[in-house]
Amino acid sequence: MSGESTYVPKSRVAKWLESRLPVGGLIHSSFVVFPNPRNLNYWWTFGGILSFMLVAQIVTGVVLVMHYTPQSGLAFASIEHIMRDVNYGWLLRYAHANGASMFFLALYIHMFRGMYYGSCKAPREVLWLLGVIIFLLAIATAFTGYVLPWGQMSFWGATVITSLFSAIPLVGDSITTWLWGGYAVDNATLNRFFSLHYLLPFLIAGVVVLHIWALHVHGSNNPAGIEKKTAKDTLPFHPYFTVKDGFALVCFLVFFTWFVFYVPNYLYNADNYIEANPLLTPVHIVPEWYYLPFYAILRSIPSKLGGTAAMFASVFIIAFLPWLDTSKVKSAAYRPVFRLFFWLFVACAVLLGYMGSQPPEGGYVIAARFLTVYYFLYFLVILPLLGRFEKPRLLPPSICDAVLGKPGQAAAADANSMEAHAPGQ
Repeated sequence: MSGESTYVPKSRVAKWLESRLPVGGLIHSSFVVFPNPRNLNYWWTFGGILSFMLVAQIVTGVVLVMHYTPQSGLAFASIEHIMRDVNYGWLLRYAHANGASMFFLALYIHMFRGMYYGSCKAPREVLWLLGVIIFLLAIATAFTGYVLPWGQMSFWGATVITSLFSAIPLVGDSITTWLWGGYAVDNATLNRFFSLHYLLPFLIAGVVVLHIWALHVHGSNNPAGIEKKTAKDTLPFHPYFTVKDGFALVCFLVFFTWFVFYVPNYLYNADNYIEANPLLTPVHIVPEWYYLPFYAILRSIPSKLGGTAAMFASVFIIAFLPWLDTSKVKSAAYRPVFRLFFWLFVACAVLLGYMGSQPPEGGYVIAARFLTVYYFLYFLVILPLLGRFEKPRLLPPSICDAVLGKPGQAAAADANSMEAHAPGQ
């Protein structure tokens, strides 16, 4: 549902190219005159932030690969070489390592926004499914990247997580051996993870293109959760939303660069500055912060198979959200009861992250079990029941009415806008 392009190439070369490969018209219709709901707020800027961070991760990663050695006896030393000897190698490495955290921070905000405002619901189910695929690929990419420094936490994190596949009946041991490239985490494992870590970001970029394509079919959702009806409900993407996205990106980059320059190791485990030693197990093996909620779910169940199944289910269940949330009203702005349970779910996810960072003992495990129960109850019980019994507030007739308050005000504002843009004004 891209906007009608009014792109007219100026130069002779541009006209020749446009007649054979209309890239200019495509860009103009998709990113200049593309109509967006006029009530989009700053929560909608994280899609653009994620696109920027993905490009930044690919660029810094490609440069880092030029100096990295994917060999178990040299990987750790090559990281130190990058940090100490390569011009601005410390900056590239810190930007790349912290960039992964910033990417996941923006990704989680983007997903929670979609859940809160019902952006996953019809007719945008495929858009949501593509987003979940991006999430899964990002998890795999970040995990393979965390192994590459070949420090203590890299080695033992890879050992613990890949060993989980051995819990799968019949084929588990074969899958684990294939992942390792042998019978233990060693050089073959590092090479496999290095290859995957290099290739997966380009696969993510391809799915992002499909994600944007799917977005342009029905357009963006909005805080009111109602579809566009007339031209007065929308504004062109440029300059209104390019300015908003640009400002949000600058603010996000200030936050990002503060981490890079002032606390670059704040989100990094100190044990990873010790070279991998298969004979010395760390006291407390902890993954990166963005895995902690799922790690807490894994540890909350005493059975290895049950914990593994619950951890994977906690990720895959997100894909079924468009069908589990049965309410016909999309936005939580008009669903007061849903709003309460949603924020409890957010608190549950944050607390699960905290439990995942603590030792698996005593009250931490008990609390993680209660939180795990609520996590799955939210998807499988609460959302379907709310769709049946909740009484939402009355929706406004249109997006314009939601913005301006009353139909009369909307009509007057639209008339004033037309008068202001009339020729000769």
